[in-house]
Amino acid sequence: MTSPPGVTLYTSPTPNGRKVSIALEEMGLPYKEEYIDILAGDQHKPEFLALNPNNKIPVLVDPDGPDGEELVLWESGAILWYLGEKTGQFLPATGKARALTHQWLMFQMASVGPMMGQFAHFFFYAKEKHGYSIDRYMNETLRLTSVMDAHLADSTWFTGAAYTIADMAVLPWVVDAVDSPQMPSRPHLKAWADRMRERPAVQRGLASMKDHVRPEIIEGGLEGFDDEHRSQLFGDAQYERNSAD
Repeated sequence: MTSPPGVTLYTSPTPNGRKVSIALEEMGLPYKEEYIDILAGDQHKPEFLALNPNNKIPVLVDPDGPDGEELVLWESGAILWYLGEKTGQFLPATGKARALTHQWLMFQMASVGPMMGQFAHFFFYAKEKHGYSIDRYMNETLRLTSVMDAHLADSTWFTGAAYTIADMAVLPWVVDAVDSPQMPSRPHLKAWADRMRERPAVQRGLASMKDHVRPEIIEGGLEGFDDEHRSQLFGDAQYERNSAD
């Protein structure tokens, strides 16, 4: 009997990509990763848009989806929820713990990712530095890390005693911040991050796409980031399909 094919993750070295890599490692699912170079514009190519018309990573392709049919799924939070249900792991089946897992996953998707992502945009990537925008998203980053720190003072994991997909979703967004000397002390958030970083599967997930880290991104040192890269990420290349309609 042949083994069922694994899932394919179309991804890049970003927090949203790595949260899914962590989940796949933790759940022990066979998978392969396909690199999408978002600085080069791979996300705008027809073959990728056929998978995700919103031109964002990650995208999961599961040849053994619901009812045995192939499933193409995007939005990282939806992917985590799907994988939790598919495997029966790291997603409480019923009750309060399930509701709280959903709550903290949505907190990451609606608040942590967007606010920290906007801070990174305006502080690191924007061509013109706009003080109000930088202050706005820096203050939100500080507020959100404070919210998480206070919660984790009395909770081992975000959902309490259960380690879940909610923890996997948050970690890649805060893993560097908790070690930064510029960040005010968040001892409970850091202790939680350290607990996660002790897990071999988390270590493997965080290392996802390390070989594809480009020097132009924050992780690579921001060397050579220019207007062409801005165009691919949030400029003309991002919107040319709309203008052509």
